[in-house]
Amino acid sequence: MLPELQQKIQAALATAVEGILPGSNPVIKLERPKQPEHGDIATNVAMQLAKPNKRNPRELAQEIVNALLGNENTQSFLAAAEIAGPGFINLRLTQSTHQAVANVIAEQGSTYGNAASNGESVIVEFVSANPTGPLHVGHARQAALGDCICRLYSASGYKVHREFYYNDAGNQINNLTISVQAHAKGITPDSKEYPADGYRGDYIADIARDFLAKKSVEADGKTVTASGDINNMDDIRHFAVAYLRHEQDLDLQAFNLQFDNYYLESSLYSDGKVAETVQKLIESGHTYEHENALWLKTTELGTGDDKDRVMRKSDGGYTYFVPDVAYHVTKWQRGFNHAVNIQGSDHHGTVARVRAGLQALNMGIPKDYPAYILHKMVKVMRGGQEVKISKRAGSYVTMRDLIEWVGQDAVRFFLIQRRADTEFVFDIDLALAKGEENPVYYVQYAHARICKILRDSADMLGYLKEADVSLLTAPSEITLLRRLAELPNVIQLAAKELAPHHIAFWLLDCAADFHSWYNAERIMVEDQPLKLARLRLADSTRQVIANALNLLGVSAPEKM
Repeated sequence: MLPELQQKIQAALATAVEGILPGSNPVIKLERPKQPEHGDIATNVAMQLAKPNKRNPRELAQEIVNALLGNENTQSFLAAAEIAGPGFINLRLTQSTHQAVANVIAEQGSTYGNAASNGESVIVEFVSANPTGPLHVGHARQAALGDCICRLYSASGYKVHREFYYNDAGNQINNLTISVQAHAKGITPDSKEYPADGYRGDYIADIARDFLAKKSVEADGKTVTASGDINNMDDIRHFAVAYLRHEQDLDLQAFNLQFDNYYLESSLYSDGKVAETVQKLIESGHTYEHENALWLKTTELGTGDDKDRVMRKSDGGYTYFVPDVAYHVTKWQRGFNHAVNIQGSDHHGTVARVRAGLQALNMGIPKDYPAYILHKMVKVMRGGQEVKISKRAGSYVTMRDLIEWVGQDAVRFFLIQRRADTEFVFDIDLALAKGEENPVYYVQYAHARICKILRDSADMLGYLKEADVSLLTAPSEITLLRRLAELPNVIQLAAKELAPHHIAFWLLDCAADFHSWYNAERIMVEDQPLKLARLRLADSTRQVIANALNLLGVSAPEKM
């Protein structure tokens, strides 16, 4: 329902309750009944208030209904109210209230569903891959989720900052370096002399070949030229990282994804931020020395960690969560009071440790900072068989493979249509299917079908603003109008819960409601005022589907 209407209904309910139970100040929640025959809106406010006020919930609900229906201010939007079950109140809106959404959509156009700026900023970190190989399908899921979360936050009034955290330090970079060096020396992965932890994809041979040829590569606006010296590990490391960062940029470009900033883990060391953070943690009194190692008392910091954690190992090196704490300090210091991290479920252990480190610093950072979306992995199927290997990557399907096989739209929609914390099977054959069983095709076809209808009525489009929407009275029309009115609330819910799958579900429901209306009511009727009103509804549906697809980063084709 439209936000303005929701506020009116909540205000009317609050007034009714205040007249019956003065000073109760309930939290009034509204929801759409699962069954349309139960009304347009339901609330449990009577059940919420009954027990603390020692009232029978159905009797209290009836008093609230009587007060609502007796209020002249509700008659413009409320047609009926009734009691259901143990005390639910079901509300039915007037037809004119449903019809009015078409006017709102026409007025707001591509901004329909968006909230006004709230003056707050949020930083969303996602993909954040090690520069040790091509981006895989897990990164593709992160990319789809992250980009959609950013779009949802923007639509909810936030100023959004997109950040990619490059893990360009640690053992994985060392493994990359020795892998490239081995190839450069002519040692192949099938040789016993090849590093046991080395990377084995064809891309390693490509890097080694270009390094020996002293080629140059562009990364982050800088040119890195290979020295060709196979004994200079620093040169190999520098070139290999730049090469793969360039390759990952191509992966991201194929996904039409851009970031505001690329933050290097290595800079946390070179800028002294890791050492500074460790010193502040020591000064906070939340650390101790044990067996020549420095430990953080994570168990006493209220973030749910089950045991204390080593910060600095006995050999002097830091464990992986220490730079993560330093990195999140920079987020807070940069003014981002809201932060979201999108990572694989294998990072589960990081959550409590990073939050514990931030709490130990006594900087006023909330205990749930940052928020996390931990997604499960993706299994790729083709012809009923799992696809596991990409020649380019060596042991996994890459993001670019997926995009090349089915296109960016299908990749985005498919990877968003399920909750992030559920495992997902990406069916290549289904993504390529041209029928209603393919969810992205089904939604895009609805949009394209509407565009065809409008093209066929081009001579009437200039009069759409004059359409009499009160003529839209058929049950399937009211159902579709109700669906269109839902989008603003669905956007707010999806942003609040960090759950973009709500948008995909809504799109499928909206497309189904459109197809049902299209099959139930003729648009090209002889009655010109009715025809114009139905064209107006079709155009409203086209606009709202396009707006919702844009939130997913999916195109809205005019022809298919």
